[in-house]
Amino acid sequence: METATVILKKGQGRSLKSGGAWIYDNEIDRIRGEFSEGDMVRVEDFDGYPMGQGFINTKSRITVRMMTRKKDAVVDRDFIDMRVRAAWNYRKETVDTSSCRIIFGEADFLPGIVVDKFSDVLVVESLALGIDRLKPMILECLRKVLEEDGIHIRGVYERSDAKVRLQEGMERYKGFIGEPFDTKVEIVENGVRYLVDVEEGQKTGFFLDQKYNRQAVGRLCRGKKVLDCFTHTGSFALNAAAAGADSVLGVDASETGIRQARENAKLNGFSDRVRFVCADVFELLPDLERQGEKFDVVILDPPAFTKSRNSIKNAVKGYREINLRGMKLVKNGGFLATCSCSHFMDPELFARTVREAAAGVHKRLRQVEYRTQSADHPILWAADSSYYLKFYIFQVCEEP
Repeated sequence: METATVILKKGQGRSLKSGGAWIYDNEIDRIRGEFSEGDMVRVEDFDGYPMGQGFINTKSRITVRMMTRKKDAVVDRDFIDMRVRAAWNYRKETVDTSSCRIIFGEADFLPGIVVDKFSDVLVVESLALGIDRLKPMILECLRKVLEEDGIHIRGVYERSDAKVRLQEGMERYKGFIGEPFDTKVEIVENGVRYLVDVEEGQKTGFFLDQKYNRQAVGRLCRGKKVLDCFTHTGSFALNAAAAGADSVLGVDASETGIRQARENAKLNGFSDRVRFVCADVFELLPDLERQGEKFDVVILDPPAFTKSRNSIKNAVKGYREINLRGMKLVKNGGFLATCSCSHFMDPELFARTVREAAAGVHKRLRQVEYRTQSADHPILWAADSSYYLKFYIFQVCEEP
């Protein structure tokens, strides 16, 4: 069967033409030829100019996800091997690869799929129909490329259980790909040991994107009293302890997360200096303030308060409130680390929200540094979805 062709409306495809990877349903004029959902299709501008190739799914608002800008490229095993090899070589040059994100969707020109490596285990998340068909080939090529560097993968687990799959007309799924194995995997990051639960943990089991941000905050924690809010499984708290903090309090609303954080503290021999509490951060911070508590370092690493543009106003209120409360607990001259992992909370809006929080409590902020996600989550310019993590470290000062 001849490859079908998607033809754009006149004046549409602006994101695609500026380097993006997505074509939305309202940008398409017509589709010439027959296809099945998930097939590769050619893409042409309204005047017949070739734009490349991608896979189609008319059930999704993102109707085409581009695989290549070359009209004559053949998306076969050699093509996939080339993409996977390039992704791995990039990681080897930029990050510690003992545990890292090996494939980051559109930013690695493999749209809709994420693969994380935790020591000798791979965790895959597939979010689009076309890439789901290519998933076995991608994993096969990845195993082969890693084996060439002496890295034997003992197991693969799939965490394709995100709700977004429903928007693609796909069922949510999690389970082993291949032989079962112990899903609690020990990793070492920045010299800190963790047990990562790839089956029951959030997302793929552990947030690798904050690796070097944790290290940056740790440098400020020696001999300090530290508060780590939204601690998840304790990563910022344990980095603070590893750097020599005198005491660390980690807080999270998830009982599972707190249980894992305590296990990780014990694993590292930090239980005497690190304490974890299961509580709602929004409720606990005012309580700590009333008790007169003050900390040398306060870390705010909340989950995304918004996953759509529709709820951005409520998200702004949440970020403003949590930063306001956090600043009140920082000693004069102490430090605040604060971040947003929501793509829809753009850098300008996040900065403005933090500035408003500081004004609300009459604090002056001196920026120590601004950071984003770890390099194994590369930011592909023009592919806005790849840039999501905004991370500030401030010194918090009383009004002079």
